[in-house]
Amino acid sequence: MLFDDRRAAGRELARRLKGYAGRGDTLVLALPRGGVPVAFEVARALGAPLDVFLVRKLGAPGRPELAMGAIASGGIRVLNSSVVTALGIEEEEIEAVAHDEQVELDRQERLYRRNRPRLDVKNRTAILIDDGLATGASMRAAVEALRQQGAARIVTAVPVGSVDTCADFKAVADEAICVRTPEPFYSVGQWYTDFSQTSDEEVQRLLAEAESAQQSIGEPQATAH
Repeated sequence: MLFDDRRAAGRELARRLKGYAGRGDTLVLALPRGGVPVAFEVARALGAPLDVFLVRKLGAPGRPELAMGAIASGGIRVLNSSVVTALGIEEEEIEAVAHDEQVELDRQERLYRRNRPRLDVKNRTAILIDDGLATGASMRAAVEALRQQGAARIVTAVPVGSVDTCADFKAVADEAICVRTPEPFYSVGQWYTDFSQTSDEEVQRLLAEAESAQQSIGEPQATAH
């Protein structure tokens, strides 16, 4: 049941997405950092351009591992109202966490893009990829942001996820793919032999390699929006 690592998981996920291979309207968007090695393999298999889609989880005060929501590029914020209500989280606390995460999101934007504009998603199919789905807060924020940016079709795709969250995304995205939905789930990392942290340097290297591959096959350059 275990994936060797994220790139091995990406190769398996790519087989589930082969219907999108060779289509000029398709983009592969990775949630950094862990989603990038997975998405790199998918983009390579499909012959599609790869970009990052920046989302940051909003951890509950005092319980940072528990997602009370997420923010995404473009000023998008999604809150998990059940968590906020259950823990009695005040608006001021939400704003403080959101501010800190916005600082990191801005840092990643500068670091990963290095002046490269974002790929224009308008009227295109966006395949959103992460290394797994637990609560799905980050992926949900990404879907909402892409809707606002005019994506024609949004596909969420992960190697592994909880049964309930994967089922929920069938109503959130136009298509939702979870290669494996083990029970009990516990955590994403449990289903990888190697789940070591993806570094900023690896993200930069994979994005540069994917960009070079697209240039070699004549993919039009990214357009700013």
